[in-house]
Amino acid sequence: MKDGRAVVLVVEDNTLIRMGAVRIVQAAGYEALEAQDADEAIRTMESRDDIDLVFTDVQMPGSMDGIKLAHYIRNRWPPVKLVVASGMEILEESSLPTGSRFFPKPYQDHAITDAMAVLLAAGSTV
Repeated sequence: MKDGRAVVLVVEDNTLIRMGAVRIVQAAGYEALEAQDADEAIRTMESRDDIDLVFTDVQMPGSMDGIKLAHYIRNRWPPVKLVVASGMEILEESSLPTGSRFFPKPYQDHAITDAMAVLLAAGSTV
């Protein structure tokens, strides 16, 4: 957390969707960071120690998709909470790291912010 506010990294390759997701995060009272792919997300994670939650798309260009990114983050930064969304695939939450939440696109803004609030309130274990 930074200054008492949770920090959320939004990972989305579509600029308009990313901007909308950032607005959702900010409207919920969280600080939003942005990355356009998994590689940029990992660089951001490596450069900061205050990221509490990652909200990622599944399909994006780069070295890994959002599912692989979620597993990578869980293994490297276990306390970081994960919310995964996709407009192309419907995933079973069992294919994601433990404690992750999945939402199909288009998602309801309140569903995302409610999930973030629950995950962030859960502390370091879910």
